[in-house]
Amino acid sequence: MTSPEQRDYDTFARFYDLFYEQRDDDLAMYRNLARVAGGPILELGCGTGRVLVPLALEGHQVTGLDFSTAMLTIAQEKVNAAQVSEQVELVQGAIRDFNLASRFAMTIVPINTFMHCYNIDQQLACLRCIRRHLQPGGRLIIDVYHPDLESLLEADGRLMSEGTVLDSSTGHTIHHVSTRLLDIANQTQDITFIVEGSDPEGQVRRTFFAFRMRFVYRYEMALLLRLAGSTLVAVHGSYNLEPFESTSERMIFVSRTE
Repeated sequence: MTSPEQRDYDTFARFYDLFYEQRDDDLAMYRNLARVAGGPILELGCGTGRVLVPLALEGHQVTGLDFSTAMLTIAQEKVNAAQVSEQVELVQGAIRDFNLASRFAMTIVPINTFMHCYNIDQQLACLRCIRRHLQPGGRLIIDVYHPDLESLLEADGRLMSEGTVLDSSTGHTIHHVSTRLLDIANQTQDITFIVEGSDPEGQVRRTFFAFRMRFVYRYEMALLLRLAGSTLVAVHGSYNLEPFESTSERMIFVSRTE
């Protein structure tokens, strides 16, 4: 049975690539890490294949797991179009509870996907599940948002523009705005995406996509990794793998399974 949360992600799937397909600032990092991984790669929260397909095109064996069947359908279309079906396996499942036959040299959790774990139990369940699926010495790469004070204070319910794009399927312009509400006691933000555009008949339609994300701090994440049985190797502050600093926008955790 499809859950309400999954239905929400399935609804947003058709808009995802309109706003995020061109994002490639992290791809060089993943390509470089994949080249030294020395084995198959698992991507959690693979979505429509933004990271997965470029890695497969370089010859890597990649398994992509995602909660949304609609996202995976789009990803499969891209895999087929890129002619990399032999290198890719797509699996529907939750990042906190999956059981695959393969073991991987590297697991990647791109762009805030880990923040869909909403409490300590879910965070540890995800990390322990990943650890069970890594080969000895396998690497885990987790990319999350750095919750600096300035960005947290912006989560006050204000409407923020996320951009405007042309929807080639309708020929109409799509507007994307968002709101964020901070719950600092629970380290969560309730986020709503509002996508407004015209359908093929010219009627204006609004699609609402609401979800929650739980942010983590540097040493909190380091402790979670330790409790899950992983050894933290490095914390980077950018996709160029620069050292993490107070002004860094990202926190990229690299850990190793013994």
